[in-house]
Amino acid sequence: MDKYIGKRLDGRYEIRELIGVGGMANVYKAYDVLEKRIVAVKILREEYMDNDEFMRRFRNESRAISLLDHPNIVKVYDVIFSNRIQSIVMEYIDGITLKDYIDQEHVLRWKEAVHFTVQILKALQHAHDKGIIHRDIKPHNIMLLSDGTIKITDFGIARFSRSNTKTITDKAIGSVHYISPEQASGAFTDARSDIYSLGVMMFEMLTGKLPFEADSLVSVAIKQIQSQPTLPRSINPDIPEGLQDIVMRAMQKDAAKRYQSAAEMLHDIDEFKKNPSIVFAYKYEQPVQTHIQQELRHNQEEQRGLDREQRPMKRERPSSKKKTEADYEERKPLPLIPVMAGIAFAFLLAAGAFIGMLFLVNKPFEQVANVKVPDLVGMNYESIKTKYSDQFKIEVEEKAPSSLYEEGEIYDQNPDPGRTVKEHSTITIKVSTGKETIVLDDYAGKDSTEVFRDLSSKNLTWTETETYSNEYPAGTVVMTAPGAGEEVGEGDEISVYVSLGSQEQNQTVPLVVGMNFHEAKTLLSTRRLRIECVEEVQPQTDEDGKTIAGQVAAGTILEQSPNEDALVPAGTVINVKVMGGEGWEDPNKPRQVEISFDLPEGDGKVHVQTYVDGKETGYGDPDLSKQSTWTTKPTGKGDSKVEIYIDGELYLTYDVNFDTGVVVPTTDLQAVGEYLNNRDSQEDSTDNEDDDEYAQPSDE
Repeated sequence: MDKYIGKRLDGRYEIRELIGVGGMANVYKAYDVLEKRIVAVKILREEYMDNDEFMRRFRNESRAISLLDHPNIVKVYDVIFSNRIQSIVMEYIDGITLKDYIDQEHVLRWKEAVHFTVQILKALQHAHDKGIIHRDIKPHNIMLLSDGTIKITDFGIARFSRSNTKTITDKAIGSVHYISPEQASGAFTDARSDIYSLGVMMFEMLTGKLPFEADSLVSVAIKQIQSQPTLPRSINPDIPEGLQDIVMRAMQKDAAKRYQSAAEMLHDIDEFKKNPSIVFAYKYEQPVQTHIQQELRHNQEEQRGLDREQRPMKRERPSSKKKTEADYEERKPLPLIPVMAGIAFAFLLAAGAFIGMLFLVNKPFEQVANVKVPDLVGMNYESIKTKYSDQFKIEVEEKAPSSLYEEGEIYDQNPDPGRTVKEHSTITIKVSTGKETIVLDDYAGKDSTEVFRDLSSKNLTWTETETYSNEYPAGTVVMTAPGAGEEVGEGDEISVYVSLGSQEQNQTVPLVVGMNFHEAKTLLSTRRLRIECVEEVQPQTDEDGKTIAGQVAAGTILEQSPNEDALVPAGTVINVKVMGGEGWEDPNKPRQVEISFDLPEGDGKVHVQTYVDGKETGYGDPDLSKQSTWTTKPTGKGDSKVEIYIDGELYLTYDVNFDTGVVVPTTDLQAVGEYLNNRDSQEDSTDNEDDDEYAQPSDE
């Protein structure tokens, strides 16, 4: 029997059954006794606990998903990292993988494939906006719920696009049947690699086949790099041509010819959904006709020839009427020359009219310059109406809401940017009327989980803030900001305040002496009480320094204050004395993390300061001419914000969880650029001041 089944992890998660076995971790179904819900617990297998690469990938997954909050991405509730276990507690998904569903159905209806693809693209857009690239998009990592909802899982080899750390991007990583050509060749990957993998998935959903298959994985990888896929419609003619265009553009070998973002691909799918007969006619590389296709066409032509040979000849039926003498009289020929002359005159008349029309419309002798179509997408319509009026005629084809573009901005144009056309040609555009407005409901008093689900269904993001309330019971919504009845735009963030119950309500202190510290922490939290170790008692040892047997286990609570049955306000801290020794570590004890970063280029010394939640915890004076990196080791508890200042100016910021050791860079690269520009401008101003000392007075 599995050693974890029946055990309680971290004093909170009851492991019930094994539901999945992966390459580096097993997934268990568990029950969260604190939140009273079913969860999935992913535990790194023991044989990989000493493998730095697998440990890095496992922690990277928790780090990646913890930054994401999207209805189509599996949620992470908790992470537990210790010397004995590495685990991630996630949302439990009661469904099957998309791969299982494809295997059942063989070929999906194109409407169903589009429905799944849209959800995946929205999730990828959210991840890419956070700087996270999945790099292993495949139907095996997509969970399908009974209501048709999609959930992306397994961010184990995800990469942070803003990370300067070289990890394993120089290796072909991912599932070979779905990886992009740049992944297969070990080149640099970005968000467009996920787009390619999704294109392969669409190909498989629509045709029931993978675009590239071979006897070995190496051969498949080579095909990903070199070979062109068969057109999906040659396998399944029921696929609309416009949808085939979308699939083929997503699967372009050259990343520059693919969709450049999930949002761009979503836009085309949206256009296709509005008009399934649309044809995009992208200039993608056409697949070479395979030997099998050529042989099939040859066989079809031979069959048509055989049909013609075997078809019985049509016999003339004898006439039942007797032929009269008039039937045998020789017909007199029509006068040939007048007829031909009439035909020639009519032809010349029509040709002359046609040529005249061409001259009138095209004006062949008028010199009209060739110009390139500008990129108008994202520009404000009012600002370009007159700017391009001398070169083009700009017409508004449509005005509609858009979640990506502000009111008045252009979100589509025809012809596409970069095309060469005659001057004064017409460019049709589509203009955004702004985000689609939504009137917020009154969520006060409603269960917070239902409220979060409703906000997500309306494409609104949300942040949760816990607060005490005498009016609303724990777990229900107190208020939102913006409030009920106010208008918000699609994609806006809503602050949701969730009740912790009455702060004044007294709680009865339970007996925790004799319990393990972690179990006591879980028990007290259910009564809205906290726990803190104020003293650690070391176990008795013999003359050789070995622990004497018969003592209580490390982590066991020896004393508590206040005592059992005392009435205290919610939020009170219960101070405990704990047996120390091997295997016990105070979870509330401040921990240290190590952060290394690149210093700016330059000469001379700079003053580097480290702040944790606004409090300085370290400093140094590195010489830029002698070193290019700096390492700081801040100490703290729980979630904190770490800021790095250089010469008094903010340089880098990090979100750090000191309990788990997860460090997430949050600095906007633009902020680093501003720091460097400010430093350069200060140096320039200093140089100018030095020059002014020797400047000659002006004539004035």
